[in-house]
Amino acid sequence: MRTVRWPAALALSVAAVVALSGCGWRGLNSVPLPGTAGGGPGSYTIQAQLPDVRTIEPNSRVQVDDVTVGTVTRIERQGWHALLTMRIDGGVELPANATATVGQSGLLGSLHVELAPPIDVSARGRLTGGSVIPMSSAGTYPSTEQILAAVSLLLNGGGLGQIQEITESLSTALAGREEELRSLIQQLDTFTGYVDDQSDDIIATTESVNNLVGQFADQQPVLDNAIKTIPDALRVVADERQNLVDALDQLGKFSALVADAANQTEDNLIRELNDIGPVLESLANAGPALTRALGLFATYPFPTDTIGKWARGDYANLTAVIDLTLSRLDASFLTGTRWEGDLTELELQWGRTIGQMPSPYTVGNPLVAPYHWDQGR
Repeated sequence: MRTVRWPAALALSVAAVVALSGCGWRGLNSVPLPGTAGGGPGSYTIQAQLPDVRTIEPNSRVQVDDVTVGTVTRIERQGWHALLTMRIDGGVELPANATATVGQSGLLGSLHVELAPPIDVSARGRLTGGSVIPMSSAGTYPSTEQILAAVSLLLNGGGLGQIQEITESLSTALAGREEELRSLIQQLDTFTGYVDDQSDDIIATTESVNNLVGQFADQQPVLDNAIKTIPDALRVVADERQNLVDALDQLGKFSALVADAANQTEDNLIRELNDIGPVLESLANAGPALTRALGLFATYPFPTDTIGKWARGDYANLTAVIDLTLSRLDASFLTGTRWEGDLTELELQWGRTIGQMPSPYTVGNPLVAPYHWDQGR
């Protein structure tokens, strides 16, 4: 009875699997296999658009940094590309702009889907259930067939077959020139060392040139305007070429005349400079007195040094000596006129001796004293 029941149970299990899969039965890979990644608590489902899935099948591995974190559950055709549905473990955290790539674990290994953070841009967001990795973030690694085809092309149609001929040509060209080649290598080493020592200067020069180019780029409208204006300016200069030549010729003649005039007046100029020397020296010697005299202009007729003693608040101090003698009036007002000396002579006739006051010949006021013709004799 046991031998009859075991085949029957196996047949019933297979029939149940077939019935559950229905028309989607495409082999054992079309049925979820127990023990695969992505089926634990907290797992979530994502999708990825891929240009080519090659021979990848459902139940293929999904890896992050060579660690299996999920399983491919379904493969569909969406337009001209494939749409993969994957089940990912709950503890896996990836950015929303993660990439999906079909890779191979070895030269003859199985295919898998590689999920990774983006390289060219910064990561953003988080990959969650229902997320779709677009075609722009998908790709494939080179397959074994592509690598073998590239190697075959290199060996058959590449330059490897000519390596021997190249080596023989180099040997023939360098035969007998070992010293020159050694010297060239040493010079190249020295030159490379110099260039390495000047690397900071080279970098600084390159940055300066870059800054200069940036300034030129900022002034591009001005440069464009200048480039458009320069041809017109050159055309004007070309039209005025004869006038410019004539002007330069006349300037040369004028320079010759100026040089001749300077040569002819050289002696006179030297004499005049020599004559003006004593005048300037006298002016320099009179400098202190001149500066003191200039200080009197603002407070005339009172000197600046004594202005503080004369004006004290709301009153002023004044000490004056008023000389109304005829000789003083004559010296003050009539000097240089036709009447110069008349008042002095009259004063002498009245008996006043110059330099003495009062006159020894008069007792009282000389203006009211009796007049004598012999006074002052």
